[in-house]
Amino acid sequence: MTEASATPRSISARSARNAATLFNYGNIAAFLLPFPLVIFWFGASMFIYAMNRQHPNPRVGHYTQIAAYRFYAMTGFLIVAGTYFPPRLSHFLIYWGVSAAIMIPWSIYDLIRIHRECWEDTPLAPTAQTPE
Repeated sequence: MTEASATPRSISARSARNAATLFNYGNIAAFLLPFPLVIFWFGASMFIYAMNRQHPNPRVGHYTQIAAYRFYAMTGFLIVAGTYFPPRLSHFLIYWGVSAAIMIPWSIYDLIRIHRECWEDTPLAPTAQTPE
């Protein structure tokens, strides 16, 4: 066994904290500039969710999941409620304003919580070594 393979690998606390903030930053950006950013964020958010939900640090997965629940609830409700909106832009602007008033402060609150937490390095489980 070489010395490099004997040292335990870990994910830095800073990297874990940054991963936990990604979904919230995307939510804020998507609701500040809803069209066309919310459409692109809907696709990119699935990638971010899949990447961070099973993160070795469980708190990253927790914060990602909470932010995803909020985002998918707002966009899902728009699909359901927007079906019955008359074909006028004013109803969609009202919905955007209400959803931005909910999402942006809530995401900022989560970001404050994430940055106030004490994050520690996350050790990774050792991988199987191939015989040399």
